[in-house]
Amino acid sequence: MSYDIELGRSKRARRTFNLDEIALVPSRRTRDPQDVSTHWQIDAYKFDIPVVGAPMDSVMSPEMAIALGRSGGLGVLDLEGLWTRYEDPQPVLDEIADLSAENVPEATRRMQELYSAPIQPELIKTRLAEIRDAGVIVSGSLSPQRVVEHYKTVLEAGVDLFVIRGTTVSAEHVSQNQEPLDLKKFIYDLDVPVIVGGAAGYTPALHLMRTGAAGVLVGFGGGASLRTESILGIHAAMATAISDVAAARRDYLDESGGRYVHVIADGGLGTSGDIVKAIAMGADAVMLGTVLARAEQAPGQGWLWGAESHHQHSPRGQRTRVGTVGSLEEVLNGPARHVDGSSNIIGALRRAMATTGYSDLKEFQRAEVVIRD
Repeated sequence: MSYDIELGRSKRARRTFNLDEIALVPSRRTRDPQDVSTHWQIDAYKFDIPVVGAPMDSVMSPEMAIALGRSGGLGVLDLEGLWTRYEDPQPVLDEIADLSAENVPEATRRMQELYSAPIQPELIKTRLAEIRDAGVIVSGSLSPQRVVEHYKTVLEAGVDLFVIRGTTVSAEHVSQNQEPLDLKKFIYDLDVPVIVGGAAGYTPALHLMRTGAAGVLVGFGGGASLRTESILGIHAAMATAISDVAAARRDYLDESGGRYVHVIADGGLGTSGDIVKAIAMGADAVMLGTVLARAEQAPGQGWLWGAESHHQHSPRGQRTRVGTVGSLEEVLNGPARHVDGSSNIIGALRRAMATTGYSDLKEFQRAEVVIRD
């Protein structure tokens, strides 16, 4: 690892790269887009497209998770969100969509109030049952702070894949105010595959892989609605972060004698081009918020917000207008009516793979990448 830029006499820095600073290079061979495969698999679960819906109330409802599942992806429901706090969250979603865009402090205060309603364990079971009854793969997410409190309810309800997602997640979450979460012991005791994150570097990702996680989310505060860098001063350049975590996956594969941990890029993926470059940098799949929030079926009604936007003490996000571009089918598979990479994202991925000559996602991770001037 090279820290080759001198910031001053006492500090040197490593040069890292965002996704918009790199590009793919066509190879000597091309393919027909219909001849490439976008399939991927995590544990025993197979998917037609490498798309995981972010557990955000503005992105995933039970209905949206079902629709994404039927389209070949995976929808992850936020089990700390409005769907587990309110029997009927639609009036609350409508109110959030109507909040003032100009008066951000007032909008934030009101969201904090709305999200102060208690989580109801029975609603966790009800929402997950809705998804299961539709016949698609079931997944829900809890933050590290809430896992110990609610995971038994989640397991009783029945999930196929369990997600532990926070701004950043360590192999052992330490707290003096509540029971600490030892991920290695926790994952060992579970009977379902666990995806954890985010992680933004080689070492923390390697530690998460050693806990037994089936997948690691890569990213730190990079979504369209997040303001993590301006508030905490912390940022992870996604192209470099994905490459670093992919290197951890490679080394852990050797260390473990063949255990493959999936790398899922999470954050800063607002266009089809971002998705293409994330996979080329080494991601097995992508977790999408902004892209899916633009679908007509998204519960945010053209707005995007995450859990950071209504944090009770330190909100690090802002409700952001992303608009609506079409149905979920148009967003995923077209036909596109826009030229900004907001729709037909799987068609764009197929075309990029075909143009660079690769037939499946694993091969595509070997695509040549250059730094843009």
